Amino acid sequence: MKILALETTERIGSIALADSEEVLDEVQLPANLRTAQSLAPAIRQSLDRVGWTPQDIELVAVTAGPGSFTGLRIGIATAKAFAYAVGAEVLGVDTHETLALACPEEASLLATAIDAQRGQIVARTFERNGSGDLVPRCDSELLDIGRWIESLVPGARVTGPILARIADRLPPDCRPLPPELWRPTAGNVALLAHRQYAAGRRNDLWQLTPVYSRPSAAEEKRRAR
Repeated sequence: MKILALETTERIGSIALADSEEVLDEVQLPANLRTAQSLAPAIRQSLDRVGWTPQDIELVAVTAGPGSFTGLRIGIATAKAFAYAVGAEVLGVDTHETLALACPEEASLLATAIDAQRGQIVARTFERNGSGDLVPRCDSELLDIGRWIESLVPGARVTGPILARIADRLPPDCRPLPPELWRPTAGNVALLAHRQYAAGRRNDLWQLTPVYSRPSAAEEKRRAR
């Protein structure tokens, strides 16, 4: 299965092309350009490098959230438009699960955290099952950063983009993963989507929407009024 994967939950996103579970090309988007400016050209250049046409793509995978409001909207809108144009299927994957896919096999318990702004994070915990896979212990939860740090289970490994700011605040018995694993990547979006698609998971093109950590500021103001 030929897959185009988009990861736009952070300020600097990435894209990847994969043939089933083999990542053929992966590139980080330019830091000096907005995602809306760089995403489409990067997709075109990646297709050219691999030698595929847009019509070769069978599945468009994208991180559906949680993550940046703007990044999620751009990523999902691009994924849906591309899939519609070429007749591909589309699949949104969870940002926490994408982070967990990069966790070393020796870790049995993993805590993931994504910045939700306003001193809060969206957290999730994974544990390794009898098959050796990291599976969620709970749903995602919006927490104050301090409360989340206090709730970390001794011995857990920790990952997520928020660690770039708070790694030095973790308890000594909770070790962060290496910094290069703190951010989700398009390559892992492709791998996760392929596994979930093979297991029978599907998304409807018209129903796929971002998974936000909270209502936007505009929505909160409207509700308050």
